[in-house]
Amino acid sequence: FSLFLLLLLLLGSCLHPAAAFPKGCYPSEEKGLKTFRCSNAQLTEVPRDIPNDTNKLYLDFNQIPFLPRDAFRDLPLLLELDLSHNAISRIESGAFQGLAEHLHSLDLSSNRLVSVSKDTFSNLKAKVNLSNNPWLCDCRLQELIRAVELAADSSGGIMCDSSTQEEHVGKAFLQVMADTDFCNAYKKTTDIAMLVTMFGWFAMVISYLVYYVRQNQEDARRHLEYLKSLPSKQRRSEESSTISTVV
Repeated sequence: FSLFLLLLLLLGSCLHPAAAFPKGCYPSEEKGLKTFRCSNAQLTEVPRDIPNDTNKLYLDFNQIPFLPRDAFRDLPLLLELDLSHNAISRIESGAFQGLAEHLHSLDLSSNRLVSVSKDTFSNLKAKVNLSNNPWLCDCRLQELIRAVELAADSSGGIMCDSSTQEEHVGKAFLQVMADTDFCNAYKKTTDIAMLVTMFGWFAMVISYLVYYVRQNQEDARRHLEYLKSLPSKQRRSEESSTISTVV
């Protein structure tokens, strides 16, 4: 009986981890690396029950829409992360927190990324695949591209789906970057806007001063005409009063 009970306990310990995995996910070992596959598992979020000793994680071909902060915090030994062919349109700051030390491959291709801050990939040393996303080509994307190391042969797939400059739509972003500094163009636009604003304020001040001088001149003219209309004795008295007031 004791032997039978021991066999049941061993069987239960073997089956329990598998039962905790999301449907369509399973662990394996590939070339000595612990792998966890959830490819095409109809996931709508990053699974929580991933073994924390996983080296390679496949979450490709799912419907994950965004990556929350600390999504992979409990996977300190992760080397490769495949998030391609999802619906990711937003990545929260700190989503890859805790992966900087070991991660060397990050695949975000074929998603719905339009704009991502460079700080999202802060301290990551991984080679990143950002191809086949509907990118907005602007200063923000330029800063991102300069901050990360792109995966080999993936740069040509980063296309301008939209752009701050219409003529760049449909072109490869790195090709456009060779001739255009988006951040410098943005700075110039900002400087021009500031100059226009300053000129507007300056024009308002000048207009007010001109109005003020003209109004005072008109008041002085009317006062002089009034003085001239007075009898001579009263006029001299008014003039003396005016002069003393001015002094």
